[in-house]
Amino acid sequence: MRAAAEFVRLHHAEEGLGDPGPRLAAVRVEIAGTGTYRHTRDELVFGARVAWRNANRCIGRLYWRSLRVVDRRDVTDAEEVAAACAGHLREAGGGGRIRALITVFAPDAPGRPGPRIWNEQLVRYAGYPGPDGSVTGDPRNTGLTALARRLGWPGGPGTPFDVLPLVIQGTDDKPRWFALPGDAVLEVDLVHPEYAWWGRLGLRWHAVPALANMCLEIGGVCYPAAPFNGWYMGTEIGARNLADTDRYDLLPLIAEHLGLDTGDDRTLWKDRALVELNRSVLHSFDRAGVTVTDHHTESRRFLAHLGREQRRGRAVGADWSWIVPPISGSATPVFHRTYEIVERHPAYVHHAEARARAAGGADDTFTRSAGLV
Repeated sequence: MRAAAEFVRLHHAEEGLGDPGPRLAAVRVEIAGTGTYRHTRDELVFGARVAWRNANRCIGRLYWRSLRVVDRRDVTDAEEVAAACAGHLREAGGGGRIRALITVFAPDAPGRPGPRIWNEQLVRYAGYPGPDGSVTGDPRNTGLTALARRLGWPGGPGTPFDVLPLVIQGTDDKPRWFALPGDAVLEVDLVHPEYAWWGRLGLRWHAVPALANMCLEIGGVCYPAAPFNGWYMGTEIGARNLADTDRYDLLPLIAEHLGLDTGDDRTLWKDRALVELNRSVLHSFDRAGVTVTDHHTESRRFLAHLGREQRRGRAVGADWSWIVPPISGSATPVFHRTYEIVERHPAYVHHAEARARAAGGADDTFTRSAGLV
């Protein structure tokens, strides 16, 4: 009730809705009778948008009010969730014009959990471990890949970019796998503005970064399945997903093709390969007509967001280690200042069990309840 009251007062104050007393009284009655309460459509939209505004790790919050909210709180069945997730990707992809979008499924309630999406994102690539310890695909997803196989997924063709199925657990149900339709997954083939050989590397990435395993918490109510997306900043793909040593680790391959001396870090071969990989991402998305932003532009936009919020009397929380881009940090204006991490609600929250599910497992109690042992 404390969390509900705080949220209702915030909603009324920011939206100019007048006295929150009648709504608070109605919420108290509903909680007393059922142990929870149902948000109005306007409350749900406001809560989802403010949760984005409150995201300490997100640099792209300038457009938080543009988030489109799809209300699917009537959906608890895994098959319906899967179909709606495919619809989410189609709408968010928009033929290349990426839209900020969230689809909110049924919340947790006393005695009745809401549905769960086990995947970290709606689109992720499989990771297939080899006998020599190497991984074909994305090493981050080896656990979820193995789980999907245990649930009956036959696996993909075995390329480095096989799209994983969705693993979804409906209310009072066991997890099941659902293949994403091909027309729901927008991908971009990576080429380079100067090097013709780049296209022969067979690299690509998906266009919609739809986070799927974070809980949307609004006024004490948890929506465990609420996939949401903005659009990619190029460095997320070129400096992290494709470059991190525990992900695709492509810098040695790129450096070899560029003819760089990799025998000594002082040649800065990693830095040179990293820049070209990031050029490839931005060039390829632009060439395909797919929305992507660069870290210099997004850094300026974040400072514009800071100024706008401060003029409205709202302090902005931020995690410096996430706000500063993973390439050329000191060349961006967000590097040269400090930030305070401020936990505010509504919020998108990572729960420990959701992280475990995304890795393909969970604690023993949850695993038994899911029917996996």
